[in-house]
Amino acid sequence: MRLITAITAFSALALSAPAFAQAIAPGTQVTDVNGGAVGTVKAVQGDNLLISTGTHEVLLPKSGFTPANGKLLFGMTQAQLNAEIEKTTAAAEASVVVGATVKGLQGTEIGKIDSVTADSVIIALPSGKKIQIARKGVRGNADGTVIVGLTAEQVNASTQASETVPPSGQ
Repeated sequence: MRLITAITAFSALALSAPAFAQAIAPGTQVTDVNGGAVGTVKAVQGDNLLISTGTHEVLLPKSGFTPANGKLLFGMTQAQLNAEIEKTTAAAEASVVVGATVKGLQGTEIGKIDSVTADSVIIALPSGKKIQIARKGVRGNADGTVIVGLTAEQVNASTQASETVPPSGQ
């Protein structure tokens, strides 16, 4: 699960950007302030780090970490971080429901969810047409919004080409 959240850690050291960048690489251990294991850096993605806790993977801002002794310090324990991820994931999943407004990748509203199954989501478009999207192509957010992995333009182009749009991701 990838999630960007404003989980904050303490900042005990003031490092320059180059020094901080050198301290972060895949495989770097992440610990809490008491030295307990939190996880491992899986990847560096711009201003974010993909952290594996062993249970979850989460994308967090670099600013939430402090390099120290070859490791990264984080302001939460592994149990706290896992609990926060699970809470946020549950809220995101709960937002993928009939009637939810669906937006495209660029934030433009494309329709409302008509039905949801374990494998797909049917979206009713303002034109009256419906499209089927693979469930993995739709992401709920903890704030109740739903995003589909297409732009509004892609959806419109697809519905012009045929009456029924095949599921994406298959």
